[in-house]
Amino acid sequence: MGINSKDLISLSDLSIQEIHEIFTNAKSMKEIINREIKKVPTLRGKAIINLFYENSTRTRSSFELAGKYMGADVINISASSSSVAKGESLRDTAKTIESMGADVVVMRHPASGAHHILAQAVKARVINAGDGTHEHPTQALLDIFTILEHKGTIRGKKVAIIGDILHSRVARSNIWGLNALGADVWICGPPTLMPSQVDKLGVNVTWDIQKALKDADVVMMLRIQLERQKSGLFPSIREYSKLFGLNKNKLKLAKEDALVMHPGPMNRGVEITADVAESYQSVIEEQVTNGVAIRMALLYAMGGGKINASA
Repeated sequence: MGINSKDLISLSDLSIQEIHEIFTNAKSMKEIINREIKKVPTLRGKAIINLFYENSTRTRSSFELAGKYMGADVINISASSSSVAKGESLRDTAKTIESMGADVVVMRHPASGAHHILAQAVKARVINAGDGTHEHPTQALLDIFTILEHKGTIRGKKVAIIGDILHSRVARSNIWGLNALGADVWICGPPTLMPSQVDKLGVNVTWDIQKALKDADVVMMLRIQLERQKSGLFPSIREYSKLFGLNKNKLKLAKEDALVMHPGPMNRGVEITADVAESYQSVIEEQVTNGVAIRMALLYAMGGGKINASA
């Protein structure tokens, strides 16, 4: 099993068959995660570099655990504590990485498209862990995998994505993946937080959260990036929460067994109330576990090796 594309920069780099194969292998990876000794020699001898130009807890730690669980040598490089802080360019950093003989580079970068520069400069396979407002393909993979675990299929399921669509790389990757797998995707948020020509994304667009939630199978809330508040894109946090935040009363509009998701970190009381985040419908903690499993499956596909859950 492998991925034909050298790099994973956009979720569209994967075929539908490759996505399903990643999901199949992620199930085996969860067996490894849930056992007492979480170690297999799958990627022994492989070198993985996590290159993060932005702060991250969930994504970086899950990639680190994924690599270490499979026996790879994992190096974490943060921009704030590396030569990047001294003015080193991305191309120069790429040359350094190339000299190290890395097999896979996982990068998060604030500039959309930065991964294309890195991918052209290194022989290693590059995985996009988030670039600007472009994409976050591994987050979409773990989100869709979580839905499949609970619903059995994506086709025909109504998925409501609510919040800051404009700045969300998570939303972009999820929209592509969910559409490709046949979901009925609805997006909802303030008009000022919607991309231009949003109707061309192949989704249902509404500014009324009640329409988005009505009979939804899945409710995916997005983090409000509080730093955007300084730009005046919505009047106040309080008004945003009133109109677009998810609470128990609003959730009643969705199906009784609707899943509640959030990519994290959450602003509790803003886009989602604490009681909803911790309710029986919430799969937010499962998303974190599935994030490690999906990234293990992806590193396996891109790094080579054999899965042996009983090793």
